[in-house]
Amino acid sequence: MDDQQKLRKATYHLWTFTISKLISSFGAQVYAFAISFYILQATGSAASFAVNLICNILPRTLAAPFAGYMADKYSRKMIVVIAQIATTMAIGVLLVVSFTSGLSLAAIYTTSCILSLTSMFSGVTFTSSITGLVDKERVQRAMSLNQMSISFAAIASPAVGGLLYGAVSMPVFLIMYMSASITAVILESTMNFKLFANRKKHATGEPKESMWQSIKAGISYLKLQPLLMAIIWISLLINFLFGAFEVGYSFILIEKLKMVSQHFGFTQGAFAVGMLLLSIFFSVRKEVKFPFLVSKRGIIGMGFIMGSIAVPLMVKMTYGWIFSFYVIMMFTLGALVIIVNTPIQVMMQKQIDDDYKGRVFSILETMATALMPLGMVLYGFLYDVFAPQWVLLITAGVFLVVILVLARPSVIRAAHPELERTRSFNYSYKKGSA
Repeated sequence: MDDQQKLRKATYHLWTFTISKLISSFGAQVYAFAISFYILQATGSAASFAVNLICNILPRTLAAPFAGYMADKYSRKMIVVIAQIATTMAIGVLLVVSFTSGLSLAAIYTTSCILSLTSMFSGVTFTSSITGLVDKERVQRAMSLNQMSISFAAIASPAVGGLLYGAVSMPVFLIMYMSASITAVILESTMNFKLFANRKKHATGEPKESMWQSIKAGISYLKLQPLLMAIIWISLLINFLFGAFEVGYSFILIEKLKMVSQHFGFTQGAFAVGMLLLSIFFSVRKEVKFPFLVSKRGIIGMGFIMGSIAVPLMVKMTYGWIFSFYVIMMFTLGALVIIVNTPIQVMMQKQIDDDYKGRVFSILETMATALMPLGMVLYGFLYDVFAPQWVLLITAGVFLVVILVLARPSVIRAAHPELERTRSFNYSYKKGSA
């Protein structure tokens, strides 16, 4: 295959990848919407609903290192396609159960665990394969289109789910999700995951690493990459501290400010719109020159947004102003999430060795989510004991200190040594002009 053919195939991958993600994400989120309502209506129990959330988070956190090992040692295309087929089969079994004996919590929880695992295997492997699917010049575009499809699904799925729920039966929701999953399987099976891949070929007779040795090798590789270690520590601590926002936002708007459910939903939608618009922006603009610096500034912005959520508790506002304020804040937060994630993901895609991407991205996912449940439990307790505005403001202050320390100027200079040269050149140019 010549270079021109490879570029045409890469263009095909861009759109196939985006459409596949859009279809599967949309189906998954409509299903999640329907299942959430079903559990709450069938049981009336918040605890039952919480167990389903745990079934969505815990399996992927525990199995992420194994998924990384698989993505680095076996065919990535095979893993993605098998994971999507397993998703289809899990929904198919749940559909059969709904027809034969009716949906039970045990069946729903089991399906949620399976879907969590298949989603994680597919996600880690797809993320590890971006530089194998498209040329380096379009990695940022691929990452942006991926995020754009997820954001669009996040905006549209609650509306579609809300319109369909009550109008159609649960089996119809399951059939829709199965159809979306089958379409995704067909699209993914036409992709060439080795088009631009640069993976090492193992010599015949070379001893194979065990899974544990492979994971240890991935950790050792990470330890030799100070920038990646900084990113992992930032992800760990920032996601933990962001539990103050995750718990506090709904608590403040619904319990303290008595915002009606429709308006609360609009503020959540503004977050997805912010993500969508910035994803579109990154998909058409040239690659960010100093990604770590841009991400640092974005995280600082997120810290200020977190603290600002407390403003209506301290400053008297009319209901209309409160609603408008939170729509703007959530839109800005959604935009900042893309500003933080997209440049740093593109940088990691280009810097991490192809043979280690699966393990590195899986370790990053494990570390990023490891403290989230603890953060939610801790902040749930703090909001019951202390005034929410002080919990948010103090946490936002710690949040800003963490990013300023972990992404201090020396770390930025190590990540982008050319930044110092650019500044020196600009200073010399201005001095000479004067």
